[in-house]
Amino acid sequence: MPKIRLSSRDVQAPAGFDEVLCLIQSARQRAFQAVNVELIDLYWQVGQTISRKIEAAEWGAGVVDLLAGFLARTQPGLKGFTRSNLLRMRQFYEAYRDLPIVAPLVRQLPWTQNLIILSQSKYPEEREFYLRLAAREKWSKRELERQFRAALFERTILDPPKVSAALELTQPTAATIFKDSYILEFLQLGNDHTEADLHGGLLRQLRDLITEMGRDFCLVGSEYPLQVGNRDFALDLLFFHRGMNCLVAVELKIDRFEPEYLGKLQFYLEALDSDVRKPHENPSIGLLLCASKDSEVVEYALRRSLSPALIADYQTFLPDKRLLQAKLREFYHRALGGGG
Repeated sequence: MPKIRLSSRDVQAPAGFDEVLCLIQSARQRAFQAVNVELIDLYWQVGQTISRKIEAAEWGAGVVDLLAGFLARTQPGLKGFTRSNLLRMRQFYEAYRDLPIVAPLVRQLPWTQNLIILSQSKYPEEREFYLRLAAREKWSKRELERQFRAALFERTILDPPKVSAALELTQPTAATIFKDSYILEFLQLGNDHTEADLHGGLLRQLRDLITEMGRDFCLVGSEYPLQVGNRDFALDLLFFHRGMNCLVAVELKIDRFEPEYLGKLQFYLEALDSDVRKPHENPSIGLLLCASKDSEVVEYALRRSLSPALIADYQTFLPDKRLLQAKLREFYHRALGGGG
């Protein structure tokens, strides 16, 4: 009789195996982080040495070529110390040396992400913006590059999220978590999409949606059932945000924001807080995600709203980054007193 071999997947693991696996994974993550910190520190120190010696006229401008050749000859197995990389290390050090608050952030990111931020940012505050978010959201190289293509910094500066007074009071950090506009180009929706298309696409592309919204968002349910009196209602999407420790109700609208939409969202928030929210959780937050909105209408609608809510729009294509950069230059020009 032939022997039957069972793979590890066929046998249920005894209790405690998952605990050991978690210990291994945590140790690997700590080791990776420790190696990354050492590597970034090394690049910082090399950049510092090159910068200081050139500024002190101890080295000429062409010495970087000689240094790259010297390292290649004496350390043939050493990688990452070409002329171009040595110049990047110098630029890396000079970009952050006078920013003691920002400099520690670079050690939280891999060198590749640091280079993307260094090369694609046009303003010091833009570098700080992406450093903080990339460290908080743990963006991969692909995700970070997408945020640059989506002009997240420009959109955040030009159109900060508009939140109700109640939301500012209950969650002071909400304005740094939510966005005024969400880019959903990954759904590949046409101009004539329906609400069902939007809803279904977001569920199918949940990983991309969480990346766009933020790592701390966790999906609780779709078309989440709420019963009030003898009537049944369905909330489009219900999330939980770990950082804010609260439920987040998301209502989808494929047309322009109308003030009456806010009333329905407030109704859902009341139902969530009364029947779903746990005692240790903060009051629920509502997000109306519409195809478009008039900023003045939004401001009026939120001005006397007693619910912690905000209104944002969504775009199904990447924005015109060059146009937003031009608007941002104009914004900075006015802010610095350059005229109206």
